[in-house]
Amino acid sequence: MAFDFPPLKKNPRRLVAEINVAPLVDVMLILLITFMIAAPMMIQGVEVDLPETTAQPLRQAENSVVISINKDGEIYFEDIRSSQLLLQQQLAALAQRLGTDQIILLRADQGVLYGLVVAVMTDIKNAGFDQLGMITQTPSP
Repeated sequence: MAFDFPPLKKNPRRLVAEINVAPLVDVMLILLITFMIAAPMMIQGVEVDLPETTAQPLRQAENSVVISINKDGEIYFEDIRSSQLLLQQQLAALAQRLGTDQIILLRADQGVLYGLVVAVMTDIKNAGFDQLGMITQTPSP
């Protein structure tokens, strides 16, 4: 006894069980390009209008920490928003963790009140850091 099977026909309504990776690759390339464009913009950090000076620029040391003060008087410790009390705690923790041989660089907007800049400089000194630098910009020609 032989079994008679019906001829195999392609069913047009049959689902294709394959993964199409082309759309995935397209999306991943778009994300990659977006992050490549956005990454350099994120390096700038806090927007600060620096005062101008004619002093010769110094090389930024690898063991430096940047504290920024924007025009509204907001303090940033390495691009993370902080308050003056929190800054004191962060500086004390930094001194305890890495020692006081770190170079502290202060970026203060030229519109910031002088008293706030002096208060932050005092906090840096009270935390035990002796090496303090001010970040400025050279005048445009």
